[in-house]
Amino acid sequence: MSEDMILSVVMGSRAYGLETDASDTDRRGVFVAPTAAFWRLDKPATHRDGPLPEQFSWEVERFCGLALEANPTILECLWSPIIETITPAGQRLLDLRTAFLSERAHRTFGGYAETQFRRLDPAAPKWKQAMHMVRLLLSGLHLVRHGEPLVEVGGYRERLLAIRRGEVPWDEVNAWRAELSDELAAAPSVLPELPDRARVEEFLVGVRKEHL
Repeated sequence: MSEDMILSVVMGSRAYGLETDASDTDRRGVFVAPTAAFWRLDKPATHRDGPLPEQFSWEVERFCGLALEANPTILECLWSPIIETITPAGQRLLDLRTAFLSERAHRTFGGYAETQFRRLDPAAPKWKQAMHMVRLLLSGLHLVRHGEPLVEVGGYRERLLAIRRGEVPWDEVNAWRAELSDELAAAPSVLPELPDRARVEEFLVGVRKEHL
């Protein structure tokens, strides 16, 4: 693991509780570029692949920016049930996770699922994509109702895996999608109107000072 990594989690099917014998281990992480590197004209990378297989990481500032925008992928990383690497700065980031939440998640989770839906061909749907479309709606609905995304799917596992195997007719999958979309759009939200940007910025400034 890279020395600049402050947080590395497992995402994908293993975090969702949807793994099969053929599943890869998808890793997502957060790293911190040296503060002095930002003083140059050429700025540090905002993200990178590796070094482990199926690993993708964001520089901490980029990660925080996306989280403040209620990016579903980023927010779910903060609630992954499988943490492989965490430093004190990474722990502070996890402790801060509710500060990123806002009612914007209503739109982003529903919007991401809608984008996936438009890409599906009802005549020949990609069933894995259809499964994750439904899973994302379940996660978003749980988030607006309870204040955290539903990463590990629990009791939905068998129904979702049946979709992935192509055992559920498309009309039934689409009906479930439409039902969840309507519920998400109408659900009363426990989320604050705006994220706590000041707390996030305080965290980021602290990290930059540590890496001078």
